Amino acid sequence: MNIKTLQSKSIEYRKTILEIIYKSGAGHTAGSLSCIDILNVLYNKILKVDPSNFNSNDRNHYIQSKGHSVEALYTILCDKGFYTKEQLLTLNKFNSHFIGHPTRKVFGVEHNTGALGHGLSVAVGMAIGFKLDTKPYSVFTLLGDGELSEGSVWEGLMTANKYNLDNLIIIIDRNRLQITGETENVNPLEPLKEKFTSFGLSVKEVNGNSVEDLINVFKEVPFENKKPNVIIANTIKGKGVSFIENEVVWHHKVPDDDQYTKAIDELNKQKIQLEND
Repeated sequence: MNIKTLQSKSIEYRKTILEIIYKSGAGHTAGSLSCIDILNVLYNKILKVDPSNFNSNDRNHYIQSKGHSVEALYTILCDKGFYTKEQLLTLNKFNSHFIGHPTRKVFGVEHNTGALGHGLSVAVGMAIGFKLDTKPYSVFTLLGDGELSEGSVWEGLMTANKYNLDNLIIIIDRNRLQITGETENVNPLEPLKEKFTSFGLSVKEVNGNSVEDLINVFKEVPFENKKPNVIIANTIKGKGVSFIENEVVWHHKVPDDDQYTKAIDELNKQKIQLEND
């Protein structure tokens, strides 16, 4: 799958995210839009996970610690054939398994998440298991930057360092906004790279909304022998829709009729522009 195809997929994924949130009446819009390029590259270029091998332990694994952006994950899994679009459109409906945080009742979801900070510890345990079993697989996990305020994250990082988990790839969706405002005003994280380095991890920064840059950085894993990997993916919260980008109110906000139409129109124009380039 080439770069242009992946870029086109990201646009379509953003349209699906908006559609399912709009039709369900609930969802974490901006955070799903910011991280969708990361999931696009992971599932279409890196993980090699699909419905045929999902039930096997002998494969790479992905844990979405940033569970509230589940709409992005559901969208990707639908495209990969884990379920139909009709099933996905039951999001947040009565008796649907498609709820507002990841649940293993949805085929393709690795682990229940939502309590922030817990997904990393699960990923650390899985990576330790692969080391003990001398299996050549990696564990990827996505965290939000606001999630880094959770103490359990830093406990997990210390454990990852202790066990030399170079098969663990931690991705930070560094969009610099959380539910109550800018991360650097709520609970400052900087100097973030230096903090991770001081915990014994190997760190690289990347444009988290560039599929090409993401592919290149994932190809470099492991960054250093016997060191866990951290990718600080600098993203724009609400990426792809001009009036949603960098607006804190869109952390958990549903577009109304006019906003939905305007957003889809913007994305359709991006698709046309991409095809004409």
